[in-house]
Amino acid sequence: MNELSLLTALAALGPAYTPRTRHREPDGRPRFTNRLILETSPYLRQHAHNPVDWWPYGPEAFEAARTRDVPVFLSAGYSTCHWCHVMEHESFEDEGIATFLNAHFVPIKLDREERPDVDAAYMEVLQTLTGRGGGWPMSVFLTPDGAPLFAGTYFPARDGDRGRRPGFASVLFAIAKQWRDPRFAEDGRALWARLAADAVSPPGENLPGAEVLARSAETFAQRFDETWGGFGAAPKFPRPAALDHLLRQAHRSGDARALHMVRHTLVRMSCGGMYDHIGGGFARYSTDERWLVPHFEKMLVDNAQLATTYVDAWRATGDEHFAFVARDVLDWLDREMSDAGGGFHAAVDADSDGEEGAFYLWTPLEIDAVLPPLEARWVKTTFDITAAGNFPENGRSVPNLRVPLDAAERERWLRARPTLRDARARRVRPGVDDKVVASWNGLAAQAFIRAGVAFDAPALIARGARALAFVITTLRDTTHPERLLRCFAGGRAAQPAVLEDYAAVIGAALDLFEATGAVEHMETALALQKTQDALFADAAAGGYFRRAVDAFGPPLREKPDYDGAEPSGNALSALNLLRLAEITGDDRFRTAGEATIRALDRLLREAPTTIPTMQCALDFALGPVEQVVVVGEAAARAPFLKRLRRDFAPRRVLLAGAPGDPVCALPLFTGRLDSAAPVVYFCRDGACAAPIDRLDALDAFLRDREAKHDQ
Repeated sequence: MNELSLLTALAALGPAYTPRTRHREPDGRPRFTNRLILETSPYLRQHAHNPVDWWPYGPEAFEAARTRDVPVFLSAGYSTCHWCHVMEHESFEDEGIATFLNAHFVPIKLDREERPDVDAAYMEVLQTLTGRGGGWPMSVFLTPDGAPLFAGTYFPARDGDRGRRPGFASVLFAIAKQWRDPRFAEDGRALWARLAADAVSPPGENLPGAEVLARSAETFAQRFDETWGGFGAAPKFPRPAALDHLLRQAHRSGDARALHMVRHTLVRMSCGGMYDHIGGGFARYSTDERWLVPHFEKMLVDNAQLATTYVDAWRATGDEHFAFVARDVLDWLDREMSDAGGGFHAAVDADSDGEEGAFYLWTPLEIDAVLPPLEARWVKTTFDITAAGNFPENGRSVPNLRVPLDAAERERWLRARPTLRDARARRVRPGVDDKVVASWNGLAAQAFIRAGVAFDAPALIARGARALAFVITTLRDTTHPERLLRCFAGGRAAQPAVLEDYAAVIGAALDLFEATGAVEHMETALALQKTQDALFADAAAGGYFRRAVDAFGPPLREKPDYDGAEPSGNALSALNLLRLAEITGDDRFRTAGEATIRALDRLLREAPTTIPTMQCALDFALGPVEQVVVVGEAAARAPFLKRLRRDFAPRRVLLAGAPGDPVCALPLFTGRLDSAAPVVYFCRDGACAAPIDRLDALDAFLRDREAKHDQ
């Protein structure tokens, strides 16, 4: 790409654009501009003015490596990654290192959030080569045909800069010197073959039984932190998928221990400093076992899932603290993470003004400066803001609670909090990664829709619907309109959608269909499921690959199973298929859903705690699934729906309509449209209860069944 094209692209960004670099001409213009200036990803554009001659990930970069006969250096990260910023500052902004890197390699920058399929494949390589857990930045050296040569994470610029870690300059020199040895590349190709063979796991002949669910819950119990909640030692991640599984196991079996683990963990997390008590929302993880000191970045994907988990915990327990936290998270997402088009941005950085957490920390004097003395004293005492501080880096304080606020205290806090929020807003704000990711927005749409259903709050349902509409209209491939794209940023949608994108968006469409009865949302789910099957399905062994069959990527085509920050696309797909089977009456969906579960049979039996979302799918598959139909005009049936939707009923499909509504063409309404008055029909395992046409009778029916369940 010629220099004129890059300068034209730079000029097109306008005067408001601030180049992120320390290398500037006397007039302030950046000295270096590379191909990443043309990309939509905020993370890639952060590196557009490095002296490194970066390429975006794609076939052109590998062709350049083949033409030049040099290896590839692949650097993967994301915009709110602290150590990614450190390595950029130390190495990628270093002109000497950049000169050597440009001369001897084709350097590629990858936004792991744009291409999780590529990131996952090379993370598998990294973990295999190092024998340790991976992380970001991920640094992988490759042959021009993509075979791995060497891999690591963060490297300091030079030997001795940070203890015994080898310097990046030395690593570059060693790889450039050694890579032409044929054995070097042969080892990498052999590793690909071994990883591909290890990825093949025969499907189970039958679905596992409920004993798998119980064994998983027991394993979580063995790792449970009885004091602070959560599982294992520091650092602690929230793992909402695990809590969702335990909630369902408590509902299925009456396992009081499972419910206790969920309640205690959710309380401790929301009291700790990992929760932003002033602004709302959760940080990525806690650096300690107490959930006190967070890594301060805030991610859409975490908060979307946690909001849903808190909604379900409120449904299961009636604890109003959980409802407050769920609403507060959603309020933060809507207030501070909304894209103008209706979607949600990806993340908020941990750093601001050159310091991690600076935006979120407080001293007693800062509280005194903005609140009246009595209120300031109460806030400092209640939220542990002391002169000594609790943040080890600088002696300031992360606001946190010892116990949840009671109703009166919460009202007092809600009066004081806006003043603190306004004062904090005058600080240097952390950067925002404003890209809109399809799968994360699908999960966020689900959170809003499910909260709106549970709390009888139409505005929340409408906000979720708006996010879903943005994804299914704006993140469309114009060349192939049946397909989704993964990301939207800088006014453009880009990158092929992966399995998780389809699965999360389909799940949100099904939620919106159940919430509204509008059949166009079911039709959206069916159309996207058809595309997903065509692009990702493993017809031989069941389940789905992460990358589409025709998308450019590494040789290893991974079939995702593990629930990391984002739930497994296969688990989400299994749940979608099983729900579609119940809604449509088409057993082909049930067959495909069960085949997706059986494709992960080995992990379900041997390491069930690694895939808790698939445990949720197995719980649904094992049933019994309850089909509930409410027939009647909208106003008349509303009280019945409100009562039903308050329950935590994870194995329930709930549809409503009036005679003549399009939704009533579904098989579940057959023979049930002969009454204009509201009538509720309950069916389970092929048997139906007597129709219920009075609200008091519905309440008695549900109470009686709950009592029998608890016995």
